[in-house]
Amino acid sequence: MKILIETERLILRPVTLDDTQDFFEMDSNPNVHKYLGNNPVKSIDQSKAWIEDILDQYETFGLGRLAVVNKTTNEFLGWSGIKYERQVRAEFNYYDLGYRFKEQHWGNGYATEAAIASLKFGFEDLKLDEICGAAEDDHFVSNLILKKIGLQPSGTFTYDGCLCNWYSLKRDQWIP
Repeated sequence: MKILIETERLILRPVTLDDTQDFFEMDSNPNVHKYLGNNPVKSIDQSKAWIEDILDQYETFGLGRLAVVNKTTNEFLGWSGIKYERQVRAEFNYYDLGYRFKEQHWGNGYATEAAIASLKFGFEDLKLDEICGAAEDDHFVSNLILKKIGLQPSGTFTYDGCLCNWYSLKRDQWIP
């Protein structure tokens, strides 16, 4: 997969196995996983398996989460992007916009910047009709980002025993 998305401060590029250590550093942090089932990874092999799942998404669906790196320093900050989601909403599959960043990079607007670029890519390049997102009800920041980038609240659902807010945006509603 040869996707490269640039923003003012960021580059979004395909994830590779070379990102395994950065994924482990991010996903072994309990604070990063507070709203992801409180289940941080315990081994680098878990991070490698997660990356292999992303690589499978690339192969199977032609899209998936992208590594987010600082354009100036080339430092791995986290990931963002759109994936074809088949598990979270048991009643249907959808294109999910998501993001996750190392804790030291929180509060810098990177998630919002990367999410906006991902929406643009999804609607303009991939020609998707609808992009969705979800966040645990208690995750104030993630809910704020999804609203800020234009996704519309569209109800709630329960996943892994947690109340989640559901968001969606159709291409004809999107304002670049």
